[in-house]
Amino acid sequence: MAADLNQSRLVLVSGPSRGGKSRWAEHLLSEDLDVSYVATSPDRPDDQDWQARLELHRQRRPSHWRLVEADADLTSALRTIPQHSSVLIDALGGFVACHLDDSDEVWNECCNGLIQQLAGMHQTCVLVIEETGWGVVPPTRIGGRFRDRLGSLAQRLDQEADSAWLVLQGRAIDLHSLSQRVP
Repeated sequence: MAADLNQSRLVLVSGPSRGGKSRWAEHLLSEDLDVSYVATSPDRPDDQDWQARLELHRQRRPSHWRLVEADADLTSALRTIPQHSSVLIDALGGFVACHLDDSDEVWNECCNGLIQQLAGMHQTCVLVIEETGWGVVPPTRIGGRFRDRLGSLAQRLDQEADSAWLVLQGRAIDLHSLSQRVP
């Protein structure tokens, strides 16, 4: 049974790799007639494993969903989406990866712009967010920066979200109804 999105404007879906978060996000919007699917990661045409993963996503998506490719400027890409269209952003990790070389100041401005854009959108926006901090500590500085920026942005977005789901092992848990905010 799909979650009731009638009262939700911003919905977060997070979880580990291969846990089912994209499938759950797609399910949440499966009955919407007009959906804009925002892909944030580069195509990587020479990476066969990545291409296979993208193909699984393409095969699952309804053919009438509009594809919006976003690079580092996710905020501008969101401005191109019609106001009557629901939005599925899959996933925030691609956006963060595009900004790993940014200074903290530039990164914070970018995040502020994204959050302001999402706050100003009146349609349902489902945002997939990878969870990266549950495993091995990244051995590189850039890996640590990715993990930290993704986790911090996820917490900031949760403050704006109407609902949030944790998806792991093919199961979805409603975080807002089953949890308390950390002070």
